[in-house]
Amino acid sequence: MIRAVLFDRDGTLVRNVPYNGDPDLVELMPGAARCVQRMRDLGLRIGVVTNQSAVGRGMLDFEDVERVNLRIERYLGPFDTWKICPHAPWEECACRKPAPGLIESAAKSLGVRPGECLVVGDEPKDLEAARRAGAQSVLVASPSGKTLAEVELMLENAVNQPA
Repeated sequence: MIRAVLFDRDGTLVRNVPYNGDPDLVELMPGAARCVQRMRDLGLRIGVVTNQSAVGRGMLDFEDVERVNLRIERYLGPFDTWKICPHAPWEECACRKPAPGLIESAAKSLGVRPGECLVVGDEPKDLEAARRAGAQSVLVASPSGKTLAEVELMLENAVNQPA
């Protein structure tokens, strides 16, 4: 049973602007607002799990990332949790996707098991992180992926099924 949805940030909820520290560049992906609101309406916990290597690369401060995240919340409403990996790709950490750390940490903070989470992302590393954590996953915003509207319908159908 799905009790929480964990969204990747860039390329999933908002257009991917590499190393973005400017809230004015935040643009929602088509269907993001409706999908997030529908997840709330279904009673699901929602969170964001995102790699932000620009911090580890010294290109942005964590405060820049937070300003962008606040703009996203201004558009989409508050998330139940934000889990951010600030490490550069060459740093060895347990949180940077495709490692499972962000998903495990988000599940814990939401009071659910990783297996009760659906990870929604736009890259294979999002799906691999979900697999390693024991969560379910769905790929969006790519030629082979689903749209956020399809994810919304899939979850609505799953939540409304008798147990």
